[in-house]
Amino acid sequence: MSTAGEASLPSDIGRWLDGNAADLDAASEGSSALLPQLAQAGLFKIGVPARDGGAGADVSDAARAIAAVSARSLAAGFVFWGHRTFIEYLLQSPNAALREKLLPDLLAGRRAGATGLSNAMKFLNGLEALQVKATSHDRAVHINGTLPWVTNLRKEGFDVAAAVQGDDHSAFIVSLSSDDDGVERSGDLDLMAMRATNTAAIRITRAEIGEDRIIHADAGKWLPQVRPAFLGLQCGMSIGLASRSLAEARKLVGRDRGVLTGPIERLTAELDDLEQRLLSRLIGSFFVEQPVHLFRLRIRFAEIVNEALQLELGATGGKAYLSGPGEGYQRRLRESAFVPVVTPSLVQLRTVIGAHEQRSTKREIA
Repeated sequence: MSTAGEASLPSDIGRWLDGNAADLDAASEGSSALLPQLAQAGLFKIGVPARDGGAGADVSDAARAIAAVSARSLAAGFVFWGHRTFIEYLLQSPNAALREKLLPDLLAGRRAGATGLSNAMKFLNGLEALQVKATSHDRAVHINGTLPWVTNLRKEGFDVAAAVQGDDHSAFIVSLSSDDDGVERSGDLDLMAMRATNTAAIRITRAEIGEDRIIHADAGKWLPQVRPAFLGLQCGMSIGLASRSLAEARKLVGRDRGVLTGPIERLTAELDDLEQRLLSRLIGSFFVEQPVHLFRLRIRFAEIVNEALQLELGATGGKAYLSGPGEGYQRRLRESAFVPVVTPSLVQLRTVIGAHEQRSTKREIA
């Protein structure tokens, strides 16, 4: 039986998420409260070394925590993912001074962290050019460009990672601040759901960046190293949502719907198996050296979300369409529509896998 969606959370944050899930989905008014609530529960410290102010354990434990939060609210899980992924960038950065400067406020939820590397991950897979460029002038480096879709850009203040194309054709990763001159946040994007996620665009105009803000000087070398955490933590969102939907379906199956018991248990067992396969390999080099295996897991988790929602619908019956009794199902259905399109989207992943398989076939023929 899958336990990701039922994983232990501090009781206060569990009650808060259950009580606010509908509002986090439908309105942006709760966006300011979400990050401090998650921080107060100590969730951002999970998987962060004690020497850096964390609670220890590793990134797989952070993925489990994201799953537990996502089971209650995918909006909260999405914010958790973006914030914790930025923290992971700092943990994997050689820039110790930047890590020491930013981590305390990030762990305490006083400041938001945003990944900003969706464009970079597509760049890494050969799907898109970098959208932020650097120019050097009089020993200063200025960057210009746009980040069209970034989550957790909290209006009270944020730091965001961005991949930058240098004027010498190099690529590097920087940390930008909402306090920087030339960094402008748009209004919240008009999302279908998950409205309290502080998702917006960033326009960068001649922002000056020094070496103290460089997360890594070689994006091509660093991105494959951090990609397993980026995707592994993201998979926690799907694991949590699917687990919750299966748990709801299991509770609703009675004698008149007993035909669903077998499919629910089989899908639950598969989810358990894939979750363990993911988490056991997040530490180490396997997914760095074999990223296609991680891409296939991400795709299958997304498919399981859809299958779980169908089973929940079958177990719920017509009540799923009533505003009161069906509120939770309807929210999860809206949340599930986001899973295939969050970067890297399923289309992008399948494109990369297809290209990989073509290259493998050509090598075999040769």
